[in-house]
Amino acid sequence: MGRFAFMIHPLTTEDVARKFPWARRLPAGLVEGALRLLPPMKLATISGLRSPHGEAEGWFVSCPLTARQMMTLPTPYVVDKIVASGRLAEKLGAQILGLGAFTKVVADAGRTIAERLNIPVTTGNSYTVATALEGTREASRLMGHDLGEAQVVVVGATGAIGRVCAEVLAREVKYLTLVARERSRLEGLAQHLLQETGLAVRISSDIREALADADVVITVTSALETVIEPEYLKPGAVVCDVARPRDVSRRVVELRDDVLVIEGGIVRVPEGATWKFNFGFPPGLVYACMAETMVLAMEERFESFTLGRELTVAQVREVAELARKHGFTLAGFRGFERPITMEEIERIRERAAMRLRGRT
Repeated sequence: MGRFAFMIHPLTTEDVARKFPWARRLPAGLVEGALRLLPPMKLATISGLRSPHGEAEGWFVSCPLTARQMMTLPTPYVVDKIVASGRLAEKLGAQILGLGAFTKVVADAGRTIAERLNIPVTTGNSYTVATALEGTREASRLMGHDLGEAQVVVVGATGAIGRVCAEVLAREVKYLTLVARERSRLEGLAQHLLQETGLAVRISSDIREALADADVVITVTSALETVIEPEYLKPGAVVCDVARPRDVSRRVVELRDDVLVIEGGIVRVPEGATWKFNFGFPPGLVYACMAETMVLAMEERFESFTLGRELTVAQVREVAELARKHGFTLAGFRGFERPITMEEIERIRERAAMRLRGRT
C-alpha cells in the first residue's frame, strides 16, 4: 500500500474559520498574524482509497499561511514554512508529497522543496491540465461550440499550466490567443508553438480585448484578485477557471446568465475513499492536483512526477491514463461551490443564442 500526503493551506482568512471558528470574529490581519505562529498540522486521514490495481492511504497536512502571505512574505520564510509542513508528512510516513494551491507557486515551483525533503514531491499540475482540458472540451460541445473552429483563449499562458494547455490546444484548434503580462515571454511561447505545431497564435497583454470575441477560455493565472469581469465576455462563452484563488469574478455568474463558468480540475475518486475535512466539495470530490498524488501512491510511483515550471504533453497523457486505470473520473461540472446541471447548461445556451441573434 502506498502512503502519501497532500499539503493544503487557507486561500483566505475565511478558509481559516472552517477549522477555527474563532477566526470569524477577528480582523484578517490578526488572523494572518496568528497563522504565522501556528505549526504545521495533520488535518485529516484519507483511507479506503483502492482500485483493482492498487491502494493507498494518506493525510492532508497544513501549511498555515494564506495565499496573500505566500505571495508577499519573504520567499525564504515561506519556503521554510512549506518545508516544515513537508517534514510533518515525512514523520507521518508519507512516501510522496503533493503540493497544493500556492505552495507549488512559491520560488521555483517545488524544486527547492523537493531538494530539502527526503521524499519525492509533485505539484499535480499534469493531471490538472488533463482534467481542465477534458472538462473544457465537453463543456464546449454542450454549449454548441466546435472547438476546432472556435476562438480559444488561454489566460496566464506563460505559467506552467497555461503553457502546456496552449501546447495541447495548438494541435486541436485553428484560432488560439495567448494572454499574459510579459509580452517577451508571450512572444517566445508563440514562436515555440509555431515551430512545434505550425499554428500561428495571437498574443495579448490586454485581457479585456482578448476575451471580447472568445468562445472558449481557459484561465489559470496566479493573481490574488479576480481578472475576468462580466463585461469582458460575449454571450455563449465557456470559461474554465483553473486558478485558485479564482480568476473569474463572482459577478460573472450573478450578472451573466448567458455564459458558462466551470471550475477546472475537479475529480471523483474511487468509491469508498473517505476523509473528515471540508475544503468545499461534496464527499468523494478532490482537486486534480490532489488526485495526481493519490494516483502516484496507488501506482507506487514514488517520484517527483510533476515538478518545476516545465510540463510536457507526454506527462499529461501518462497521468491521465494512470488515473483512468485506477478509476478516477471527471466530476461533472461545478461552478462557485455548486454543481451545474445539464438543464442549466441548456438554458444558458438558449439565452446566449437569443442575445447573439439580437446583436445582428
